[in-house]
This record gives sequence, C-alpha cells and structure tokens, in this order.
Amino acid sequence: MTGTLYLVPTPIGNLGDISPRSAETLQKVDFIAAEDTRVTLKVLNHLGLRKPLASYHRHSGERSAAAIVERLLAGESCALVTDAGTPAISDPGEELVRLCVERGILVESLPGPCALIVALTLSGLPTVRFTFEGFLPTNKKNRRAQLAQLKNEVRTMIFYEAPHKLTDTLNDLRAAFGADRRIALCRELTKLHEEVRRTTLGEAVADYTEGDLEPRGEYVLVVEGACPQTEDSPTVEDGACRVEELQKDGMSLRDAIKQAAKELELSKNELYHFMLDLGRNS
Repeated sequence: MTGTLYLVPTPIGNLGDISPRSAETLQKVDFIAAEDTRVTLKVLNHLGLRKPLASYHRHSGERSAAAIVERLLAGESCALVTDAGTPAISDPGEELVRLCVERGILVESLPGPCALIVALTLSGLPTVRFTFEGFLPTNKKNRRAQLAQLKNEVRTMIFYEAPHKLTDTLNDLRAAFGADRRIALCRELTKLHEEVRRTTLGEAVADYTEGDLEPRGEYVLVVEGACPQTEDSPTVEDGACRVEELQKDGMSLRDAIKQAAKELELSKNELYHFMLDLGRNS
C-alpha cells in the first residue's frame, strides 16, 4: 500500500497561524519534504516536534522528487511544506504533486495560510473574480509580453515580487496598464510590521523612485483590472473603417485619424499605429 503526500501550509509570518490539523499532520508523517530545512526547523521547534527532513526545492532537481516518490510508493507518508504559505502555489511542489498523481499516490491538501488570498482581501479591490500571475518572467522582453496580454484583463490581478525587482516591475506595470490603475502593495503580511499601501501605479513608481520609500521584504502586488468594454464599444477596427471613409471625403490621414479617434472615443496613438500596420501589411 502506498503512502500519502500531505500538502501542509505553514505560516506566512505569524507562527500562531499554524492550524492544529497541520501540527497533527506534521507529527504523524514519516518525514517532511522542505523547501529550506532551516526555515522548517523553526516551525518544528515552535511545535516541539522532531522529524526527519528531506530537502526539496527548485534547484534540487528531479532526483529529489524521484526519491520522495519512491519512499511514498514504499508506504511512507510525507508532508510537503514550503518556506511560507501553501505548497504547490507558485512553488516547485507543483511538480511533485504531478508525479504523485501520475503514480497513483494519494495526495491530501490541508487548508491554511496563503499570501495571495490575504493580500487580495486586504487590497480594497474587487475579489469576486481574480487571476493569480505569480512571479513575472525575469527576462524583460518576456515580462512585457506577458503584461501586454493582460492589458485588457478585467479581473483583479495578483503578482508576487522580490524587493530588488520591485521598482522595475512597477515601471513595467505602469507602462502596460497606465498610471491611473489602482494597486495595493502588500508586504510583511501577518507580521509585526505588516503594511498595505493602496495607491495608483503612477504614484507607486514615484514613491519608490523619486520618494524616500525603500523596497523591503517580499511583496504581493494586487492590481485593479481594466474597465470592461461593452459589446457596443467601438474597436480600433471600427476606427480604421471611419478613417478610410474620411479619407475618401478628401481628408488627410493625420486629420482623419484625429477625427475618427474623437468621434469614437479611441486612443489616437493606438489608431495611428494600427493604420500604420495596415499600410505595412496591405
């Protein structure tokens, strides 16, 4: 009979947030797979527990995952923990869960702390529908491409970010979504110095580049979604048709774009670039 992989959430800051069920599970399993054994030892010491630890993290490779799976197949039970929060969320535990599912190993997930949910509920932004994007790509081109895909996303968006990358990410968010888009910057969640700054992307960039704010701690960024467009809202394609009509009446391209953008309440720059692309591809 195979063992069970338990996904055990650990506190994201306050050690008092670990649940009795999580503590009981950590006590009964045969071993614990930990992202950082030093961090997990602090939790175990808080609970007064001693357990064998196996290292499992992003850089430990397939060998560590395979070893854990083999022990589970042999009948041992394992608790998977991350440094903070729920395992397998923006975390290498996702791969271990996939391997267990493929091998028919029972996986049980315990409810508990999760930074993205805490930040969302504190943000003051809509919570009915949201999308979790995790950490953006480190490559600038890939990061901006992903943000471009989210330009018209109407759901509240949640991102994770490290302090040394915060300023660059805020600049990219502002470029993609506009300076007026609302954002909640959440740090030190559940800790003594918990902070939530509710502002706009433009003001956030100014605070961290021109002001005296210094990024500290891991951030959860909760960004307002775009205003939903109604079915009757004019599109840039509608604008292009109107430009062509105005040109047939003798108006220059520049004046036609200006007039069409005004009539249809479209971005003049967006319509201009769309017309340029049409010209290149025609």
